[in-house]
Amino acid sequence: MRELVPLLLCVGMIGCSAATGAETLTLKGHTSEVISVAFSPDGKWIASASTDTTVKLWDAATGAETLTLKGHKYEVLSVAFSRDGKRIASASTDKTVKLWDAATGTETLTLKGHTNYVLSVAFSPDGKRIASASDDRTVKLWDAETGAETLTLKGHTDWVWSVAFSPDGKRIATASGDRTVKLWDAVTGAETLTLKGHAEEIMSVAFSPDGKRIASASQDKTVKLWDVATGAETLTK
Repeated sequence: MRELVPLLLCVGMIGCSAATGAETLTLKGHTSEVISVAFSPDGKWIASASTDTTVKLWDAATGAETLTLKGHKYEVLSVAFSRDGKRIASASTDKTVKLWDAATGTETLTLKGHTNYVLSVAFSPDGKRIASASDDRTVKLWDAETGAETLTLKGHTDWVWSVAFSPDGKRIATASGDRTVKLWDAVTGAETLTLKGHAEEIMSVAFSPDGKRIASASQDKTVKLWDVATGAETLTK
């Protein structure tokens, strides 16, 4: 079986200065590997997801642990804040996505529908939708208020490792073990482009702030940049 997380992991999280690269804080509290981390939109809080089945919240200024979110049965692989910072979404190998109140740590919704591990989760920019990527080879869209499943995006032929919304919320990008990035219409679920060029599995995908470019990271040791409008590969580093 493929290794679930083929990346270097650590139990403690290290914060660094973006200007100097200096280590500023180490956040310790998880009892197993930390897989995913996210800042709140205001930069005051950090959420971390771990194979110890928990999500932890930390004060980004002091490093103090403020909340531990418990509810997943198995490893938590991805975590994301809503744009208003009031909610947290987490994705787990227990095949669910959970939503949490960021202020209280209360679990507010559990999204069920995937048939295998959920590897990545993202909020839409307006906070009304959630996208989840799974090793069942699908991406699902959910209503963030009701938890209703609204769309299933099918097209990848291997695990979907990463999912991201465009800044305007109109597009979704997905990265897969099938060595492709796919673009989708976030309203209809239609597949609009398939980006081919990586030689190995693609582990992560992100939009540029203006939504015109996509970056993809692969086990082939490269990062590629792509034109969103045409699908053309523009850079490989």
